[in-house]
Amino acid sequence: MITPAPQNQQSPGQHDAGGDYLRSVKAQQVGPGDRFLKRQGDPSVPVAQVRTSRDDFGTPALVVATLEDGREVRIAFGSTIRVRTRRPAPALDASTDLTPAEEGSPEATVVQVAQLHPDNQHVLSVASKLSRGINLRSGSQLEDIDTLAHHLFIDLDDSDGALTLTTLLTQLPYDGAMGRWKSIESSLALAASIHFYRGEEVEGRAAGARLAEPDEAETDPIRAQRTAEIRQRQMNEPNLYDREVLRAEAAGDLAGERQWRESRLATLMYLRARGGSETFSEEELDRRVRREVTELRALADRIAEAGED
Repeated sequence: MITPAPQNQQSPGQHDAGGDYLRSVKAQQVGPGDRFLKRQGDPSVPVAQVRTSRDDFGTPALVVATLEDGREVRIAFGSTIRVRTRRPAPALDASTDLTPAEEGSPEATVVQVAQLHPDNQHVLSVASKLSRGINLRSGSQLEDIDTLAHHLFIDLDDSDGALTLTTLLTQLPYDGAMGRWKSIESSLALAASIHFYRGEEVEGRAAGARLAEPDEAETDPIRAQRTAEIRQRQMNEPNLYDREVLRAEAAGDLAGERQWRESRLATLMYLRARGGSETFSEEELDRRVRREVTELRALADRIAEAGED
């Protein structure tokens, strides 16, 4: 059974300990005040001014940055370089920051979904990274896809887009790699919940049935029985993070409350996809899932109003 733990999502404009932004930028995006990161990770002297040098055909070829100590740094136009900067990241543009992908590919699916939310910087940030290439054997990329699907469903009320993204994961087999399966499992639970919410029982139960694959993979009958007993106990007595949610609420910690509620929702969705348990009926889980989604959407609005990441 999934046992999600709260994780802080870093935004593209996350500050480092020194108050600067650490960012990879194109050479032509370098500006005054930026500091280049050396191989050892130390920052250079700040940039004083920047000019672009063109080749004999008039095409931009080099970006020449003059540092405050008078040294010049020459960078190939269009290349990427790491800098420390005080400037927030420029807004992403769906028409230029999403890499074109071959039709029918996982990258194309991500791009198509992201293009429906051209003003959402979080969606564009994740989609821009994924559009450059998806390796379906990469646990971190599967996690990015699953996280984006949940964001679409919870924050943007886009169940169609979320369901489209889950298909990239729910078609993958269980291969014994639990790190990868964690994201596949999460997407299966989300897909099942969306189907149940729409009244699509057959599709919902089909997605939920796959959640038992790790248990069914055990060939030793004694171990299989023991695993089934442990699994049933976990489903009968799940951790729904009640104390953690209440503690965050009392402290006015909106980000912390969101993280714990997301963990609670993940557990509820898993239980519902598995058909409930001896202590939680399908009807009760349907009610709890809907309530938690409502709470999370309201919380997302409050966080946006407060200007928190």
